[in-house]
Formats: sequence, C-alpha cells, structure tokens
Amino acid sequence: MNSNNHHKLHAVLFDVDGTLADTERDGHRPAFNAAFKEFGLNWGWNVELYGQLLSVTGGKERLRYFIDKYKPNLPTGIDINNLISDLHQAKTRHYVSLLKQGRIPLRPGIARLIQQLRNEKIKIAIATTTTPENVTTLLKSTFGEDAPDWFEIIGAGDIVPQKKPAPDIYHWVLKQLGLSGQQCIAIEDSENGLKSSLAANIPTLITINDYTAQQNFEGASLVLSDLGEPTHYFTAQAGLKPDKGWVDVGMLQNLMN
Repeated sequence: MNSNNHHKLHAVLFDVDGTLADTERDGHRPAFNAAFKEFGLNWGWNVELYGQLLSVTGGKERLRYFIDKYKPNLPTGIDINNLISDLHQAKTRHYVSLLKQGRIPLRPGIARLIQQLRNEKIKIAIATTTTPENVTTLLKSTFGEDAPDWFEIIGAGDIVPQKKPAPDIYHWVLKQLGLSGQQCIAIEDSENGLKSSLAANIPTLITINDYTAQQNFEGASLVLSDLGEPTHYFTAQAGLKPDKGWVDVGMLQNLMN
C-alpha cells in the first residue's frame, strides 16, 4: 500500500449515543427510570446523577456501578445479576418505544454528512457499546426502514469482551472492514469514546454535548459543538481551525493528512 492511499479516507466510524443523537439525557435516562418504576423500585436518576453515571460505559455496567456505589434499596432475596439483566431488557424496551415515537432526533449535520458519504462511496460503520436493537431502531426511526443496510458494519453491544474506553469494538469493526485505523475517521462525543478510538489508532473528531463538554479531549483531531449545517454553523472548541461552518467529506479528508 502506498502512502497516498494510506491517507485517503476509506470509512467513517460513528459512535451512537450522544454522537448520532442526544440519546443519553432524554432517551436512556428516562427509559431507565421507567424500568425502575415498572419493577417497583424507588430509584430515580436525575439529570445530574446520570451525568455522573455516564463515566461507566454500558447500560448493565452502569446499573451494577450504581448498585455498588449508592446502595439503593433492593428487593429481599433478589439475585443481583438477574435483576440487572431484567432491568436492562426493560430499559431497552422503553427506550425503543421513545425512538419509535420520534422523540429522539438526530444531531445537527448527521443526516447531511451520512448522505454525502454515501454519495461519494465512502464506507460508513457503527462502533458503539449500546445494544444492536437500539442502533437499528434509531436508524430506522430517523432515516427509514432500510437505513441499517447503509452501514457496512454495525459493531454494537456485547459483541466484544470489553467496552469503551477499551479499543475492542473499534478493532472488531476495523477487522470486519479490512482497513487500518489510519484509513478511517471516528466520530465520537465522549472522553471514553476518544480513548477507545485513539487506542485503535483512528483519527477522531469529537462533537461534544451537555454531558461531555468539560471532558478531556487531548489527542482529538478536532473538537466541535456539532457537525453543523449550511444554516447552522458549529462552534470550534479546540484543535484545528476549520475554514467553513459545517463538517463535510473534504474536511474529514483534511484531518487524515
């Protein structure tokens, strides 16, 4: 492989929660609370607490961390592992219902950039810790029924042993694509996501949200408020100084060089 080809953009790998859509605060959090209510638990995750819990990646892992750290009231004689599994299944059901109702729109620039990548025959893939059902439902509810087929690879959920910030999911996706990290760009929203992608040697663009704005993004190629639109310019937080107010394929290609 020659050096010019090595630096050509072959694929863009998208995180999901907080990246494709603002799913955490207004999607997963109320879905967890609905599951707690369904199981008769007097637990409640407000916006601030959920922001703290997001330091743990993965829904089941987040539940276990909450139980271990905050010692909430538990039903007597309950098996913790079964409770976590059942709660997570219920949370996913409530979350999928929110998605199907169209309650969680895509972030600025996502639809536009994905369409441009498809037009220019650049592969797109998903690398996330959320469940496959969450991913496909989000894609179908925002793009249409055939949207999951647009993505070359969807790496999601428990398909790898360790979740972000471990690089496992990115290594798995890269292997399926037959590409190296340096042939791709990752788009993430969090410090854990950035650690994961950088450990897989993938240049990474960060789009922050309310939960991640103050996190450490050292090593990111670019840190932006969002991907922007021709009518809605992003705000550059750090890194390179872009020459226009929205992310397009040309800008992503420039990040490869």
